[in-house]
Amino acid sequence: MPLNIDWQQILLHWMNLAILTGGLYFLLYKPVKDFMSKREAHYQELDRQADRKLEEAEALKAACQAKLEGAEAEIREARAKAQTAAQQSADAQIAQAQDQARQIVDKARQEAEQSREQALRASQRELRELAAAAAKKLAAKPGTDPFDQFLNLAEGGETHEGR
Repeated sequence: MPLNIDWQQILLHWMNLAILTGGLYFLLYKPVKDFMSKREAHYQELDRQADRKLEEAEALKAACQAKLEGAEAEIREARAKAQTAAQQSADAQIAQAQDQARQIVDKARQEAEQSREQALRASQRELRELAAAAAKKLAAKPGTDPFDQFLNLAEGGETHEGR
């Protein structure tokens, strides 16, 4: 054997290397590769779940936004109805107050008219009584001028005889 090369030893080393490589492949590489593929699948599944949850959250957000807009529209509508009802109530109260004011004014006018008529009747009665009293006094003094007697009575003085 030239160069001291033993082909049998080389072949055994190559076989030893092949067995070691195969054993390491089955013992280390394949389990690590399986672990990595499982890990990758797991993270891909987590990513898909996150995407689904994100889509669900966005759909829920859109639904909530739509409900919120609907609620805002209902609030605006309810506020408008309440304002309309309040305005109608205020108008009704104002109209009622105006009617009451008109009734009070009409009643006051009627009472004033009645009191004026009563005062007029009372003054006419007094005037009649005064005229009757003056006529009695004139009739009681014969011989004097009735016109002068009336003037004297009206002035509160004595009669003028012989003017």
